Amino acid sequence: MPDLSSPLKVVSLLLQYPDDALLRDVATIRIEEVGPANRRQIQLLGRFLDWYRAEDPAQLRQGYVDAFDFDRRRSLHLTYQLHGDSRQRGLALLKIKTAYRELGLEPDETELPDYLPLMLEFAALAPGGRGIKLLDRHRESIELIRGSLKKDGSQWAEPIEVVVEALPGLTSRQVNRIRRLAEEGPPTEEVGLEPFAPPEVMPSRPGDMPMPLIGGR
Repeated sequence: MPDLSSPLKVVSLLLQYPDDALLRDVATIRIEEVGPANRRQIQLLGRFLDWYRAEDPAQLRQGYVDAFDFDRRRSLHLTYQLHGDSRQRGLALLKIKTAYRELGLEPDETELPDYLPLMLEFAALAPGGRGIKLLDRHRESIELIRGSLKKDGSQWAEPIEVVVEALPGLTSRQVNRIRRLAEEGPPTEEVGLEPFAPPEVMPSRPGDMPMPLIGGR
């Protein structure tokens, strides 16, 4: 059973595709054991957990797919929000992976390093607020996801709200960039016939395939 004391670790779990194994892990979460967390984080997590556990598993899975798999502004791969398929995205992915390795953490090679649940797990483990700083460098993406989900009245906005509660206030530069990205969407520059990430951050085990660009699996 995973350590689920950190609110960011809990959200990391909740934002993954709800297969049977994950549903069993979520069933072990006790909201009174989550912390340190502020009052709003606990309220949001408690409400979302009540809804999540009450949902029929098939409907929960379909709701997850509907929430994250069909809208570019809801991609849980955060560098896509900022860079689309541009060459800058490959560099951004490499920087994230380097941040993990500097702390001796090797991410799962079946997932790109900018996958939000993976970044949240890193933030829950990294000392000195380094994980929070990494999340904040991708704040625009997080806000785009939150805004789109809230606009549709989606329950899935609540775990994103928990993440935002852990981050610093928005700067004027971030606000302006969020507005621009909301209007224009991710850049559309194509990188020839290469994959959408450089070799350094692609899956390395034989037979592994890169994850979909849109969605959280």
